[in-house]
Amino acid sequence: MTSHVHSESNWTRLASRWRQSDPEPRTDWNAYAKSYDLLSEYNPAYQELLQEFESVLPTVGKPGVIFDVGGGTGNFSQVAASRFPESAIYFIEPDERMKSRAAEKLSGHDKITFVERTFENFEAPTQADLMICVHALYTMPEPQARLQEMKRLLKPGGLLFLVDLGRPMDVADWRAYLFGHLTKELGFLKAMQIFWKGREIAKQNKAIFKSQEANVYWTHTAEEISSAVEKAGFEILSQKSVYRGYSDLLLCRAGK
Repeated sequence: MTSHVHSESNWTRLASRWRQSDPEPRTDWNAYAKSYDLLSEYNPAYQELLQEFESVLPTVGKPGVIFDVGGGTGNFSQVAASRFPESAIYFIEPDERMKSRAAEKLSGHDKITFVERTFENFEAPTQADLMICVHALYTMPEPQARLQEMKRLLKPGGLLFLVDLGRPMDVADWRAYLFGHLTKELGFLKAMQIFWKGREIAKQNKAIFKSQEANVYWTHTAEEISSAVEKAGFEILSQKSVYRGYSDLLLCRAGK
């Protein structure tokens, strides 16, 4: 993977915007948790992310320790736990309701530790063989520092499965896409019922967009995130655009 030049001035400006912005995210993740799993059930773009993760796991070997950073409601940890029942999983999710829903899904896995704090305040007891970070990095303060911390917490040669939302969240675009898909698959009435049930998703996605506009959440191009990842000391094994072009998926190996 060819390195991309990302100037210090760009990161200085980004850090300055973080300092000037409201440090608290505007998205109510606790409220989002109530309907978040409708994404995994009815959103094909989200289902593709889970399939991408599953396709990577045969190349991982047998990880002794897995960190799931910003694990949400546990969908990716659930896949990892099923594939690697002997692995110790550290599930890092500060939102109480998200973590509660994840705990229900992972109740049959006896080697999981729930970490109720933000990643920047996580005191890792050991290094990981595999780290998962899906749609979480962009919400964190100082994303370059967080990537460097991910590198530090991975064993040399350890893998990072990173998916990050880089482009502004166009709620109208997502609404049209999902309603068209659901209507085609399930009919108009069922589509309306699902949209009503998942109305909190649209509300919180609007909040995400506002946070992106205000530079509270990081937006980036594919080139910018690859540059940041390489700067942190990772080798990019593969990279692709996912989530209908809104996100970037990178499979990375930690250097020595």
